[in-house]
Amino acid sequence: MLSLSQTTGYAIEALAHLHPPGGPPLLLRDIARLARVPAAYLAKRMPDLVAAGLVASRRGQRGGLVLARDPAEITLLQISEAVEARRWLDGCLLGLAECSDARACPVHEFWKPMRARIEQTLRSTTLAAVIAHKARLVRPSRA
Repeated sequence: MLSLSQTTGYAIEALAHLHPPGGPPLLLRDIARLARVPAAYLAKRMPDLVAAGLVASRRGQRGGLVLARDPAEITLLQISEAVEARRWLDGCLLGLAECSDARACPVHEFWKPMRARIEQTLRSTTLAAVIAHKARLVRPSRA
């Protein structure tokens, strides 16, 4: 089954636990615990998220990490690109080194439009939508 990488999944999960700008910062170890992400793994990726302008780091005794922007302004594509560049989007579905319009693999004609649809979905889905979804899972609606 095709899915986003574990790295992107961990990053989305971690950012979903951060407070918006102006909120109280969280320590990396607390984010890792809340997100159920290995702290060492998260520590390697957090600088990429800070560099991409998605996370802000505060120093000092009351320091920690917060979102750099409102979660409604952060897309899943931005998170993915921050931690993985465009590796999964630009690659061949079969993992072949040579695959392009000029030298297409057997699934190239299928993968090219699908990849564009996935990219558009990630571009239009925000971190706020993920947070809202997680909240609904915790508090199921009464139907």
